[in-house]
Amino acid sequence: MEINKIRNFCIIAHIDHGKSTLADRMLEITGTMEKRDMKNGQMLDSMELEQERWITIKLTPVRMAFKWHELNLIDTPGHVDFQYEVSRSLASVEWAILVVDATQWIEAQTLSNVYMAIENNLDIIPVLNKIDLPSADVERVSEEVINLLGCDPSEIICISAKTGMNVDLVLDAVIERVKSPKVFEKENIEEELKALVFDSQYDPYKWVVSYVKVFSGNIKKWDTLHFLNTKTKIEAIDVGYFAPKYTSSGIIHTWEIGYIVTWLKSIREAQVGDTVWKAKWKDFKEAIAIEWFKKVTPFIFAWVFPMDTDEYPVFKDAVEKLMLNDSALSTENEVSPALWHWFRCWFLWLLHLDIVKERLFREFNMDVIITSPQVTYKVKMPWDKSWEYFRFHPEVITNEFWTFTYLHVSNPEDLPKRELYQSIEEPIAKCEIITPKEYVGNLMQLSQERRWKFLNQNFIDEKRVLLTYELPMAELITDFYDELKSLSSGYASMNYEFSKYMEDELVKLDILIAWEQVDALSLICHRNSRAYLWWKMVRKLKEVVPKAQFAIALQAAVWAKVVAREDISALRKDVTAKLYGWDISRKRKLLEKQKEWKKKMKQFGRVELPSEAFVNLLKK
Repeated sequence: MEINKIRNFCIIAHIDHGKSTLADRMLEITGTMEKRDMKNGQMLDSMELEQERWITIKLTPVRMAFKWHELNLIDTPGHVDFQYEVSRSLASVEWAILVVDATQWIEAQTLSNVYMAIENNLDIIPVLNKIDLPSADVERVSEEVINLLGCDPSEIICISAKTGMNVDLVLDAVIERVKSPKVFEKENIEEELKALVFDSQYDPYKWVVSYVKVFSGNIKKWDTLHFLNTKTKIEAIDVGYFAPKYTSSGIIHTWEIGYIVTWLKSIREAQVGDTVWKAKWKDFKEAIAIEWFKKVTPFIFAWVFPMDTDEYPVFKDAVEKLMLNDSALSTENEVSPALWHWFRCWFLWLLHLDIVKERLFREFNMDVIITSPQVTYKVKMPWDKSWEYFRFHPEVITNEFWTFTYLHVSNPEDLPKRELYQSIEEPIAKCEIITPKEYVGNLMQLSQERRWKFLNQNFIDEKRVLLTYELPMAELITDFYDELKSLSSGYASMNYEFSKYMEDELVKLDILIAWEQVDALSLICHRNSRAYLWWKMVRKLKEVVPKAQFAIALQAAVWAKVVAREDISALRKDVTAKLYGWDISRKRKLLEKQKEWKKKMKQFGRVELPSEAFVNLLKK
């Protein structure tokens, strides 16, 4: 296929604005799939979980033929939690179709996707969907799109993806408006192959399959290829394109999107963002990799472990296989004296966490416990006191006055002693909220409770307001989204991204059971706003810790200062049950003996928490 006949584009939209439905109509109009094969719709959402929840989780490429042109479409997720999938899609195309629901308005996630497309130098085709519904307000939404993109009203295409009305006009616009691909390193187009790996999947029969966008050269079957970043050498067992299933073609030409069957068993050897390289006259050590999109940086984590500790080998195998198909999921194996083996998993956000749990259950029949999510903190230490903490891989920052090192601490157990560090910094998110103006007061009140910092307020139109805040991620990952929807009657939408680390009054909260510290229950929290958490922890612990023959003290301490306490009374054994008659002296003697024995048990006795107690305390 000639380069000027190739069109690469993606569809971006807010969740539930009809993005996947539009992709289905394109497949139908171009003849890529027959209508009788599209019974359930959402053909590019092949995962059972995607079809149940009506959301796109994984990006999905597909090749279509229309009016003697090759159209390469990448269907992208619409939820903010899968923004990394969107960034990889935008890095692999030249044009984006922006879909906006004509019955609603531009949402916060729509703004985020548009900004990402502009950063990638993509041109945008604006499309208004669902214009056939009675509640559609085409004129109002068109004005919002014009204000956002600065486009001409004639450039906006009004469609109904469900009925297929005017979808052919979108395909025509792709051919006529979309610019032809610009060849990467044109002078070496025949001598040097460079292709960007924008996704990788694990297939049980083909093993690791890499999704690539070819920038220069051609990839042929049985070619010897190199992954520049991982220094992995492979042979292309098979190459082809997506229609939407794997379709072998034997060759992928310049600027086409396709797949390579690598025959690798580990996806770590074919990482997302790597460069596939081949040259006739160069050594691969001299090659320069393509730097296109940023690597994923998860900021929240949670501990994941199986219901039954005996299932750990099966659980470990399931997590490793899931990581092969989820490049955003990263794990670290840990051992706990209470729960034996478990994984610390990093997630993009809360929906990603929920999807991982569901996929483990559906695809591997593995029921797991996931603890409440937490964030990673930065601890600032003087250089002369940090030599023993090099295992944290510190980031050294030098200024003209002093030299400091920053330790990235995810586990509160790894926090140095208070006298060794100067401060703790927590991750801050920049949050954009679009809400009707009558709910601004409610959100202002919520901001005071969540340690928000107000940045800006702009009126999008006469009825809606764009609020910009900075808030700690630790506050954002709890029940924040539920409260936001509740206070705005479901009308507010939100977009968020990591902004910076900022110092605050953060303390380590320790839990003591029978005057012994339980490291697995320690956490980092704010000194003031989380005061209620101290009592909540000990009261919940009182419900799960089993009683013993002696009284048990449950305490919450901040830097060795007890801030909350609950007591579990001792089990009482009726030692006088065997007595007959009314010998009060004998009865008193037995009671005194029991009292002395309980004092000794209180002094030397230990409380061993069963794993069920940890599960009930840590689970979401």
